[in-house]
Amino acid sequence: TMGNWLVNHWFSAAVLAAWLGINIFLFTYYFLFFDRDERYFYTRAILGSALAWARASAKCLNFNSMLILLPVCRNLLSFLRGTCSCCRRTLRKQLDHNLTFHKLAAYALALLTAVHTVAHLFNLERYNRSQQATDGSLPAVLSKMHLQGGNKWLNPIHSNQTTVEYVAFTTIPGLTGVVITLALILMVTSSTEFIRRNYFEVFWYTHHLFLIYFAGLVIHGIAGLVRGQTEESMEEVHPHRCAQYLTREDEGCSHNCCKDPEFGSIPAESWKWVLAPLVLYTFERILRVWRARQKVVVTKVVMHPARVLELQMQKKGFRMEVGQYIFVNCPAISLLEWHPFTLTSAPEEDFFSIHIRAAGDWTERLIDTFQQQKTEMPRIEVDGPFGTASEDVFQYEVAMLVGAGIGVTPFASILKSIWYKFQQADQTLKTKKIYFYWLCRDTGAFAWFNDLLASLEQKMAESGKADFLTYRLFLTGWDTSIANNVALRFDTATDTVTGLRHKTIFGRPMWNSEFAVVAAAHPRSVVGVFLCGPGALAKSLQKSCHQHSSLDPRKVKFYFNKENF
Repeated sequence: TMGNWLVNHWFSAAVLAAWLGINIFLFTYYFLFFDRDERYFYTRAILGSALAWARASAKCLNFNSMLILLPVCRNLLSFLRGTCSCCRRTLRKQLDHNLTFHKLAAYALALLTAVHTVAHLFNLERYNRSQQATDGSLPAVLSKMHLQGGNKWLNPIHSNQTTVEYVAFTTIPGLTGVVITLALILMVTSSTEFIRRNYFEVFWYTHHLFLIYFAGLVIHGIAGLVRGQTEESMEEVHPHRCAQYLTREDEGCSHNCCKDPEFGSIPAESWKWVLAPLVLYTFERILRVWRARQKVVVTKVVMHPARVLELQMQKKGFRMEVGQYIFVNCPAISLLEWHPFTLTSAPEEDFFSIHIRAAGDWTERLIDTFQQQKTEMPRIEVDGPFGTASEDVFQYEVAMLVGAGIGVTPFASILKSIWYKFQQADQTLKTKKIYFYWLCRDTGAFAWFNDLLASLEQKMAESGKADFLTYRLFLTGWDTSIANNVALRFDTATDTVTGLRHKTIFGRPMWNSEFAVVAAAHPRSVVGVFLCGPGALAKSLQKSCHQHSSLDPRKVKFYFNKENF
């Protein structure tokens, strides 16, 4: 219901409304300013309303360019997540929407760039038409003012042979505009889910065109081709008084409008908007480089079935929380590429580990490199760890963990940490119950995770807390041979596919019934729902969270959290 959605997302809605409100305010304010301000009376005589469209969209472009880097400052977000650990859950959850906000700002930039470009194409056409006009009209007279020299020119096109293409590729605004637009098109098109998942390298390299985008943005307005009347000239020859005289051929001028108006450029100001975020992002990158240079020792390499590589590593001063992730670089494969991997180790262990599935060129080459090295290990560089939603898992009395395929990795860290907390009889553990769901396509993918679940099962049973963890494994891709095998052994104590006590379920989970069971079992609890998996599953879980949360603050509430890289 709408009520439940607002309860769960009021802060997201407030942030979105503020962002949208500022964009609308900036656009409206500057549109009206350039459409009505008398300093641009003569400029509007040539350009019409296209001037206001170009300038208003430029202001909004600056605003969104200022915002777009902030959500990808990973160290800043980790710092904020750490400092507001005592903040309200709603506030902390906003940090998990960082990439959603980054994409939102990017789509806004794409739309505003289109508006700005179309407006300037109209402007160029009108400048051109006015320059070629010989009818003695106000635009024609204004366009000939460059012949008098000094600051008198208003129309930047001074020749009848000038084309739109010539302006686009020979002037600073034209050339930087083309470069910025091309960089933006490449960045947006290479950021689609399909390219990110299947050709990560393409996404990674094209995204670094942001350097060209910001460089172009800063120098785009330096030439000051769009001009307005200067303050001094306004006092001497105000357009309301004097515009009518410009089109008259007065030889013996006697009135106080004899002097021609003078014009000045609108100063470039993009740099004022983006300077602070660029400085912040530069510090972010310096910190990443410094951390990446610190030595990493690979202590153990395990090759699991279904081409899953486990790397256990040690690094001086490395401290982690459950569910965090790191960025990994292997200089032997590529000096520039960094890929995110969720940590599968627990904070209680004396090493940190990741599990890498073959899913693209870089991961394939990394797995091959480690399989071929018998003596000397390839050098690995690590940046992180960085915080994610899963860090908050122990803040909830009841947690529902949902992993799809290799998306089980953050929950490996959580489950291991619980195992250690039970071993150490940790009294501070707030969590009373964990429901764990793992959706997988093939049986091979279960293998590397079985040992962990088996040892957890045993540990829970020994400590008399067998019902602390309820886990359900769903095999979503299966053939008749598996089905026949299961049918023959349906009455065995352990599962045919995994060897665990909990049986594997064939097919996809019915989330409504799963949530209904949890809501019935914990009628007054706050339940944290954590997902590491695809977007379609996120939508389905989010919907279930809203449907099964009670509007009554004393009753069950489901809070949705998703991993974002």
